Amino acid sequence: MTFSGVNYLAVLIAAVAGFLVGFIWYGPLFSKPWRAANNITSGSMQGGSMPMLLVLSFIALLVMAWVLAGLIGHLGPGQVTLRNGVISAIFCWIGFVITTMAVNNGFAGRKGVLLWIDSGHWLAVLVVQGAIIGWWGR
Repeated sequence: MTFSGVNYLAVLIAAVAGFLVGFIWYGPLFSKPWRAANNITSGSMQGGSMPMLLVLSFIALLVMAWVLAGLIGHLGPGQVTLRNGVISAIFCWIGFVITTMAVNNGFAGRKGVLLWIDSGHWLAVLVVQGAIIGWWGR
């Protein structure tokens, strides 16, 4: 299902995959160090806002996948490939994600471990999304 060069089914699948990456990343992989670095206890994460935050996260992942698909599509005809999807994702992470997160975390005085946990999550999400979008673009 492609419209204007963007495969919307690939975008949806990429968003779902990104959501699953976050579930694994902030669940079994890095839950404890992330909570410790943020001084968050298990009880403080419980609340009525969690469902809305999860909805917001999924919407953000949909937008991210859609924009990434548009960027990859701008490489030209025949260039939406797995390789180009992953490379484009890494370039987006280097150029936009890690740079803005480093500045924001630095000025906020956050612990360095948060930069690596959070930015690593976004690198994983972007690479997975780029791979899916690129693979489906063939």
